[in-house]
Amino acid sequence: MADVRDALMIGKRSDGTLVQRPLSPHLQVYKPQVSSGTSILNRITGIAISVGLILMVWWLVAAASGPKAFASAQGFVGSWFGLILMFGWTFALWYHFCNGIRHLAWDAGYGYEIKTSHRTALIVVVATVVLSVISWIVGLAVWL
Repeated sequence: MADVRDALMIGKRSDGTLVQRPLSPHLQVYKPQVSSGTSILNRITGIAISVGLILMVWWLVAAASGPKAFASAQGFVGSWFGLILMFGWTFALWYHFCNGIRHLAWDAGYGYEIKTSHRTALIVVVATVVLSVISWIVGLAVWL
């Protein structure tokens, strides 16, 4: 019996002749690069934002449901685990925001050079950390 993977590699040219096409390479083939790291982090933060929004909706519904439900939600959000989740959500929001600005520059045709791309990736990460820390300092100052 023929290997199924071989069948997936066979394609046809526009003139009808068969051609073998390579399978897509995977993570074991490439060494990690700045661009792949920022792309993966952008996807992870997008998922984290979605999960954080579920937590925020739960908190808002609990606030509308009454004091007992709100105390339960607030107790979770105010716990050490909840605060770690909230900091992660803050980081995800700022990363997604900063990287979105970087993508807008790319859409306008700027920043495609490798050196510029690496520099803007570093700027995005530093800006994310700084904005996350500032957000929590201001938030804690208002809360306390």
